[in-house]
Amino acid sequence: QVQFVESGGGWVQPGGSLRLSCTASGSIFSIYAMGWYRQAPGKQRELVAGIGTGGITSYIDLVRGRFTISRDNAKKTVYLQMNSLKPEDTAVYFCNRWIASPGSWGQGTQVTVSS
Repeated sequence: QVQFVESGGGWVQPGGSLRLSCTASGSIFSIYAMGWYRQAPGKQRELVAGIGTGGITSYIDLVRGRFTISRDNAKKTVYLQMNSLKPEDTAVYFCNRWIASPGSWGQGTQVTVSS
């Protein structure tokens, strides 16, 4: 059973940056496309960015040009570099498989953008 542990969230002022990390355990990591998702209060969870097994990336329009997803298969870790953060980026961020059926959801990491 795959498990995901997210970290790196926190509070940041608008325009600031954060780097999120997500480490997977209990499964073969390299064969899965991975994604970062977020859930804001009162809203459904949404996919923010995805990265394929070969490194191809995809972003929603709201974050394209500001966020960068990457992965390190040897460390079973996927990253999300977030720059030029906006208050509307405030949410709990999760990682999970992208395209394939998701595994169990982790606790996520809270990102709060405010002045």
